[in-house]
Amino acid sequence: MKVAEVKNDHIRLSGVAAKMGPILAIVGVAFLGLSAALGSGEGWTTFWKSYLVGWMVGLGLCLGALFFVLLQHLTRSGWSITVRRLAEGIAKNLTWMWMLFVPILILVLKGDGAVLYQWGDTNLMEHDHMLHAKAGYLSPTFWSIRAIFYLVVWATIGKLYFKWSTAQDQDGDVKWTHKMQKWAPICMILFALTQSYAAIDWMMTLQPKWFSTMFAVYFWASCMCGFFALMILLARFMQSTGHLQKSISVEHYHDLGKWLFGIGVVFWAYIAFSQYMLIWYANLPVETNWYMARQLGGWGAISLLLLFGHFVLPFVLLITRWTKRWRSPLPIISAWLLLMFCVDIYWLVMPVVPEEAIVNAGSYNELANNITASEIGYGFSVLNFTCLIGMVALVLGGTLLNLRKCNLVATADPRLDEALHFENA
Repeated sequence: MKVAEVKNDHIRLSGVAAKMGPILAIVGVAFLGLSAALGSGEGWTTFWKSYLVGWMVGLGLCLGALFFVLLQHLTRSGWSITVRRLAEGIAKNLTWMWMLFVPILILVLKGDGAVLYQWGDTNLMEHDHMLHAKAGYLSPTFWSIRAIFYLVVWATIGKLYFKWSTAQDQDGDVKWTHKMQKWAPICMILFALTQSYAAIDWMMTLQPKWFSTMFAVYFWASCMCGFFALMILLARFMQSTGHLQKSISVEHYHDLGKWLFGIGVVFWAYIAFSQYMLIWYANLPVETNWYMARQLGGWGAISLLLLFGHFVLPFVLLITRWTKRWRSPLPIISAWLLLMFCVDIYWLVMPVVPEEAIVNAGSYNELANNITASEIGYGFSVLNFTCLIGMVALVLGGTLLNLRKCNLVATADPRLDEALHFENA
């Protein structure tokens, strides 16, 4: 395919695809509204944890997209030009997603953060020696300042790269490519720092005594799994509605499939195993209680689901090049891994073993026999689904609304010809 022919490849969003944006946005708002209404009945603790799960899923998809965009400019990649705009559309959601975090900020700053974070209990922070040492870092004010900084950085980078990339479509000036490449190293460093600390602040501190130097990397790998699964599904959706029929070829699906396999399956499993192995080997109570929560009650079954559903099954299916090149099986595998990404975030946020239960138990068996499922956060609630659906629908709707404003391909990128003629070895 020639560069001149790209503009005839239905690169403007139209038809059903264009109409889906507003519909999904309305669905997202409706489900979050329903979640707030249900929260008063089912309990605010369940609501806030479910809300955080949904938020981290939506955020993870957008952060994965932002990393992908920055990486393409950092490495001056050519193969990805025809799919990069889709990622830019997902990443631009970071310009408004901060609004969905405001309720959590208000909750923490009002002094009600204990309903979500244990460190929000001032009495516990004052009388527990280990937590008292972390009081400065986990003060509501400092925690909120850091959160605002992360959100501002992501929103700024997502907006600028979308603006610069689409501006090049209008004037064709190569200066935009040089500008995006110039700022990519600085933005990538900012991304790495903010994403890592956000994972620590918003998820690891749910159990404030626990710590892991691998947790931020684990969250990143999980985000990349969700993002690449979504990218494959979004590309397939575009082509099923008549867009990008020739711009995105089987070679691009092959590369996206390799990213999904390499980072979202293999690297994710490597980090998960490494973290578990080191904590199991050290056998320190302050570290092992995090995994303890995830093997008691029904959480043990979900842990096994992640082991086989997030690693073993996808590994077997994606290790061959053919499943990455067949357009029918790859979206099915991607949809499954997107579901596993949601389960993974749910598994990271929801389980907890109360401090008093650990102190009062004389042994692991005594703890396992005496603790109830509700005490460790196990038990499905309709809020788990309404919050998740609401957040994901808003991200998908926002993405399609972003893509309605521009070409679906970076038509003036100087490496577009390379992408159109890209072939895997």
